Amino acid sequence: MSHPASTSNALPHAALTDLAARIDAALPQTQCTRCGYPDCASYAQAIAQGGAAINQCPPGGAEGVARLAAITGLAAVPLSADHGVEAPRSVAFIDEAWCIGCTLCIKACPTDAIVGSNKKMHTVIEPYCTGCELCIPVCPVDCIQLDSASGTATGWAAWSDSLAHQAKQRYQQHRQRVPLEDVEDESSGAPEQSTPPTSSGAAATVAVEGIEARKAAIAAAMERARQLRGQGPH
Repeated sequence: MSHPASTSNALPHAALTDLAARIDAALPQTQCTRCGYPDCASYAQAIAQGGAAINQCPPGGAEGVARLAAITGLAAVPLSADHGVEAPRSVAFIDEAWCIGCTLCIKACPTDAIVGSNKKMHTVIEPYCTGCELCIPVCPVDCIQLDSASGTATGWAAWSDSLAHQAKQRYQQHRQRVPLEDVEDESSGAPEQSTPPTSSGAAATVAVEGIEARKAAIAAAMERARQLRGQGPH
């Protein structure tokens, strides 16, 4: 695994912000977390600050690494095997016969590409699905599968700037509706519970403990997704 080289070199804040924005614009915007960061913007920021390598984005593939190398001035290196392999672009498919309407996949989807309601069958809006796979580990009945959407084309050859732009817009809208902390909260699948009135200090403590527990749960779900990816291409 290659180690990140510093790209910031004590850049002024405005220049660092601009660099992070240009790096983010060169990512496919799947929001899949395979890079090790919660979203593409966080990964871009880490690269700009010299805290992450430019080869940690499997959806971008080799061309994605080359794009980031051109922006940062860093040498292009092979895609990190620790973060996944370059593969065709995929879309999720929900088996209607097995879906129980639990809504967990809806909460896990970063681009709101899954629609449905509690105890009702869910379905994927194919043009909005980035193939991030985050819905797969949270499904309790394993009724979600991935289908190839790009044939044999992989990396950026399977994507386009317009698809990335659409995914980024939908993710930004999703974040406005559901902040990242709340997404981590909900994706644990833990049922909401009503609590009796208590002091503000005690309530804050309970809230923090609940958030930490749910963050741990989603981290475990993401790790399960990464392990499933490691078993081979879908």
